[in-house]
Amino acid sequence: MSAATPAATPSEPPAGPATQRRVSARVGSISESATLAVDAKAKALKAAGRPVIGFGAGEPDFPTPGYIVEAAVEACRNPKYHRYTPAGGLPELKAAIAAKTLRDSGYEVDASQVLVTNGGKQAIYEAFAAILDPGDEVIVPAPYWTTYPESIRLAGGVPVEVVADETTGYRVSVEQLEAARTARTKVVLFVSPSNPTGAVYSEADSEAIARWAVEHGLWVLTDEIYEHLIYGDAKFTSLPAIVPEIRDRCIVVNGVAKTYAMTGWRVGWIVGPKDVVKAATNLQSHATSNVSNVAQVAALAAVTGDLTAVAEMRAAFDRRRQTIVRMLNEIDGVVCPVPEGAFYAYPSVKALLGKEIRGKRPATSSELAALILDETEVAVVPGEAFGTPGYLRLSYALGDEDLVEGVSRLQKLLGEATD
Repeated sequence: MSAATPAATPSEPPAGPATQRRVSARVGSISESATLAVDAKAKALKAAGRPVIGFGAGEPDFPTPGYIVEAAVEACRNPKYHRYTPAGGLPELKAAIAAKTLRDSGYEVDASQVLVTNGGKQAIYEAFAAILDPGDEVIVPAPYWTTYPESIRLAGGVPVEVVADETTGYRVSVEQLEAARTARTKVVLFVSPSNPTGAVYSEADSEAIARWAVEHGLWVLTDEIYEHLIYGDAKFTSLPAIVPEIRDRCIVVNGVAKTYAMTGWRVGWIVGPKDVVKAATNLQSHATSNVSNVAQVAALAAVTGDLTAVAEMRAAFDRRRQTIVRMLNEIDGVVCPVPEGAFYAYPSVKALLGKEIRGKRPATSSELAALILDETEVAVVPGEAFGTPGYLRLSYALGDEDLVEGVSRLQKLLGEATD
């Protein structure tokens, strides 16, 4: 061996395939969905015979309406649905989604502005991927659904959080958005009704945010998945319907999951400018190709049918909403604003952190959620998952009896908190 070629030492392994990263930094940085993780743990414990009550999953407890299921059964028997179909969606479904968008939102679009996706998550990722370049910033109001920041990062963007709390009903202001805007800001995310808080923006506030975006040449991605789950005097508002000037820079994400109790069918969609929809369709053509034809036919039955079943589900959610908010606010140290949409309660538990509960002093909402599961066999999602520590998210999309029993367990446990 030449003196000029020193031997490799254990602390300096030779470069090569053996020392390369096994998982890419891009994908390796993505965290698991916290809501799905909590739901999976609750279901595993229940399968093991434990009396677990899960408030974790954002999933209606109702079966998919029968007429939708029957449409899928018929599609299974039709040979034309046994083959590939256009990557962007069945033409008849795209046309129906355009018609449904006009019916429900007052926003007139063409079928060419629609892309049918494998659920809302794919719609969100593909929308961001179609408009973001590396380093572009996206303003994300927090508390936020766990998937938004991860989709932005995966698409090369940078999420910039703007936090609202219970004092404003979890709604951000134009002033907060403006304070977060920089020369790199390209998109603002708008979600109403909100997951995880159930917050609903008024028409005036929605219009103000849309006009601010227009003024600064920003894109808006608006998630309308909970559009039909509105309670009391609250009103759903679609930004491109009330501010037409934003339409050329607005992408709407929606789907059948929440409205029609079809979470497992995996059908969502994007509505937006034709060039963006075409770009996202190209991406999907290589990623997954067409959504399952059977699921698309089921979605067609859903969006073209009436909303009777939806109204029945909404009435049940409204009843549960009032019950859970009342019971949570009866707990000392818990503050729960009344959600106006979706099916989530998002109480603040900051006043309970650091207090002694059955020999432990949880310092974070994550630790408190773990204590709750261990001591009461009730599964909730901690606020850390949504960008705001100090809170818990409870889905009230579960049976009335389970809801009352689950919150009663919380009342008993948290009522023991002492200094």
